[in-house]
Amino acid sequence: MGSASVARDFRADPDRVWAVVGDFSNPGPYITDLESIEVEGDDRVLTLPNLKLRETLLERDDAGRRLVYSVVSGLPIDAHRGEITVTASGTGSTVTWAFEVSPDNMEGPLRGVYEGALAALKRHFGE
Repeated sequence: MGSASVARDFRADPDRVWAVVGDFSNPGPYITDLESIEVEGDDRVLTLPNLKLRETLLERDDAGRRLVYSVVSGLPIDAHRGEITVTASGTGSTVTWAFEVSPDNMEGPLRGVYEGALAALKRHFGE
């Protein structure tokens, strides 16, 4: 199983960033090509151009500003586990998006997706 992480620093304070990142039902601020989202219990179904993903929320820790989820369908993968954390950093925060994926050859494409999501999140905060 391949694993990697991407991270970005933000000027926004951690609680403000967590209010956006920790809302599993609304990833719109950082998934820019999102066409629609349906929430079904702990699952969300994201409709993107030419793609429909189902993701399951595994853990949400408000005190630790940590969200763990899994992509369960919609990609050519056998297994996935993603973890997004928001930590204090100086006067701002750092968002880290770590993931494990199988097969290993999906590591590069997912890294690109998550880097793009963090860039969109920075734009959302006007940075």
